[in-house]
Amino acid sequence: QVQLVESGGGLVQAGGSLRLSCAASGSIFSINTMTWYRQAPGKQRELVASVTRGGTTNYADSVKGRFTISRDDAKNTVYLQMNGLKPEDTAVYLCRLMQNLRIYWGQGTQVTVSS
Repeated sequence: QVQLVESGGGLVQAGGSLRLSCAASGSIFSINTMTWYRQAPGKQRELVASVTRGGTTNYADSVKGRFTISRDDAKNTVYLQMNGLKPEDTAVYLCRLMQNLRIYWGQGTQVTVSS
């Protein structure tokens, strides 16, 4: 059993920055891919960014150049540094962890970007 605890969400002005954290606890032995998704009202859930065990990153085109995903395996934590935030980034951001072909989801954290 793995639990994910997210933090760092909140309200920010357009052009501002936020850093999301997702800390995993429980039965942690070998984390593979860690991924951030987001869900906005009236829209489908979309992949924002992911990072593999080896450090390979992938980003949605809409956030490329603005967001940076990173991981600290010593802390079992994945981060999402979000710069140059836009109102279109407003959504619930969800952390997903894959370990041994099992997936775990965080509860989500709200990010609201005001105009």
